[in-house]
Amino acid sequence: MITIKSPREIALMREAGRIVSETFTVLAKAIKPGVTTIELDRLAENFIRQKHARPAFKGLYNFPASICASVNEEVVHGIPGPRKLKEGDIISIDLGVELNGYFGDGAWTFPVGEISVEANALLKVTREALAAGTSKALAGNRLFDISHAIQSYVEGHGFSVVRDYVGHGIGRAMHEEPQVPNYGKPGRGLRLVTGMTLAIEPMVNAGTHAVRTLADNWTVVTLDGKLSAHFEHTVLVLNNKPEILTAKAE
Repeated sequence: MITIKSPREIALMREAGRIVSETFTVLAKAIKPGVTTIELDRLAENFIRQKHARPAFKGLYNFPASICASVNEEVVHGIPGPRKLKEGDIISIDLGVELNGYFGDGAWTFPVGEISVEANALLKVTREALAAGTSKALAGNRLFDISHAIQSYVEGHGFSVVRDYVGHGIGRAMHEEPQVPNYGKPGRGLRLVTGMTLAIEPMVNAGTHAVRTLADNWTVVTLDGKLSAHFEHTVLVLNNKPEILTAKAE
């Protein structure tokens, strides 16, 4: 069931989204060669709890950590551990916050030191594809207007969108209806209505869109071993301009 949020619910989601954004700001300062992904996980969890909120991913579907930390060819759901980041890596961090019964969800891909020209282009295009999709989150548009904007932007720049994982509704639960694919034909899908809240999250690969899951049953990697980037915002559908509830994590 798709829920339309009341002004009170939207205010609560803004607070959760603000903590998501602030957590990314804290993490951005810590990401450098030599840091481990578990150190980033602990940093995020401690910060979220200091804000009297809960790291929403921890225990969700039995996920063991507070953030997903996916490095280089890892697309999503990377489990934090002892791996040390190296100069030239990219790391996608996906995290959620629950505050007063409402959720915020976001993802950002960060460079580790100096990265390659291709990696820079991948991050730029994925970030801009998120903006393109978000711009279509307007009352009266169709759901797949968002999907098409993302796909056409990504493929127009020579990259591919992951099809096995999608965005989603969000609110009193981390994952609500509807699903929000990152590909599709415009003018299709449900009609967007003011008060809908969506997690829009393009996952973009440098090579094929195909992916596989590792033996840990969580970590998803590109099938061809090429780089992947992931950017996500929690977005409120409005009449004239959508509102990004997770702000801009830069």
